[in-house]
Amino acid sequence: MGQWSYDFSDPDGPQMGTVALPGMASVYDTEDPVAIIADHIEFNVELPPTITDRVDLVVLCDRARTHFSERKFLVMELEESPGVITIGAFESKGEMPENTKILGQVTLVQIPWLPSMQKKTSGFAEEDQLY
Repeated sequence: MGQWSYDFSDPDGPQMGTVALPGMASVYDTEDPVAIIADHIEFNVELPPTITDRVDLVVLCDRARTHFSERKFLVMELEESPGVITIGAFESKGEMPENTKILGQVTLVQIPWLPSMQKKTSGFAEEDQLY
């Protein structure tokens, strides 16, 4: 569900592509960007209760930021799960699991436009037209 389009023109080759994001400071400040497609339920993003299907989010991460920052979402590889990325935030470095490798930091989470986000009708034609 959502407004993303995926193109895997070479299913046997590397899964690489291009992601278009809005021009904003958090995008420009991302030095070594990588985009991850994440499920809104797994990422714990609340959406309106009318949305019952899983929604894909585009998560922009900066691989250059491999240091701990409090209350920032970190992209990590946990010692007990090698090769699997985990995203989480911690108040202090002591809360982070031991021997965790920080792969980067999340700089932007993009939620697609969904039909339930459409403006509700007011009864006035001037207000109800979506430009």
